[in-house]
Amino acid sequence: MNPGQEKFFHYILERVKPEKVEEAKALLAENFKKQQEGTFTQEDALQFVPQMQDILKPEKVAEVLAIAQKFGQQFSAKS
Repeated sequence: MNPGQEKFFHYILERVKPEKVEEAKALLAENFKKQQEGTFTQEDALQFVPQMQDILKPEKVAEVLAIAQKFGQQFSAKS
């Protein structure tokens, strides 16, 4: 995990429902692995958002979605 991924990992884990922490860890690990392998696509980024909505604390959804949207725009610019 690179420093940016580690920062995002901890950011997300602070915002997920306590009973969903392990699910969040697995989802993040899968996405980070794809990023490191160079196989992470815009489609992966788009699928990440609905998956995260189900595991985030309700009061944190809008905050995380805004960050994810910003990341998605940056990802699109690089593609």
